[in-house]
Amino acid sequence: MYKGIVIKPPFFEIGPKAFMYGERMLKLAKAADEAARKYDVRIILTPQYTDIKLLVENTENVLVFAQHMDPIGTGRGLGSVLPEAIKAAGGHGVMLNHAERPMSISDLYKAIKRADEVGLISIVCADTIEEAKAIAYFSPNIIVAEPTELIGTGQPSDNEYIRETISAIKQINPEIQVLQGAGISNGRDVYNVIKAGAEATGTTSGIMKANNPEEMLEEMIKAVRTAWDEIQTTNKYL
Repeated sequence: MYKGIVIKPPFFEIGPKAFMYGERMLKLAKAADEAARKYDVRIILTPQYTDIKLLVENTENVLVFAQHMDPIGTGRGLGSVLPEAIKAAGGHGVMLNHAERPMSISDLYKAIKRADEVGLISIVCADTIEEAKAIAYFSPNIIVAEPTELIGTGQPSDNEYIRETISAIKQINPEIQVLQGAGISNGRDVYNVIKAGAEATGTTSGIMKANNPEEMLEEMIKAVRTAWDEIQTTNKYL
C-alpha cells in the first residue's frame, strides 16, 4: 500500500471513461477543483491517459488517476500502459480491475505491487463481497465495491451490501478505504450512500450524462459534505 499521499474521507471519484477528453474534460476538472476546495472533499478524476498531464498542470485540489495500468517494467510492451509513464505524467494513482477492463488475479496482484513501487495510489474495483475480500489481501489503498450489474443503471447498492462489504474489507485490512460505486445518479443517491456508512462514492453516468455536468458535480459534492457532517455530529453526541 502506497502511503505517500493520504486521502482522508469523505472523498469522491469521477470516472469520465470515454465520454470526455481534452478541453471539455479540463472544464469539468476545473469545476471539480473548485468544488473540492469549497466543500473540503477530495475528488479523484480518472481521465483519458492523454489528459493526465493537462489536468495535473491546471488543478490544485484534485487527484488525477489513470484508468488502467499494466504490470510491466520498462522495455517491451507495445500498447501497454507503463506505471512509470503514469507517474512521469504527474498521475497520482491508478484504477485497476474495472468491469470494463478486468484483470486476472495474478496481473492484478502484480499491478498493485508495481503501483506501490513507483508511488501510485491504487484504487481497485470489486464486484462481489467475496472478490472484495480476496483483493483486500493485496493491500490496495482503496477498494471500489461496485456490483457490475448496477453500473450505469441509476440503481445504487442497497444498504446491506454497503455495510457487508465495508465490514468484510476492514476485518482483513482496516487501512483500506472503501468506495461504494455503481448507480449513483444525483445528490440524493450520494447522500444516502454516505449516510449508510461509505467513506466515499463516485459516478460516471450521473455526471457525464447530466444536462449540465458541472452543476451535477456541485450537487453531488455538496451532498457528500452534508451527509458526512451529519454523521460526525451524530457520533459526537453518542
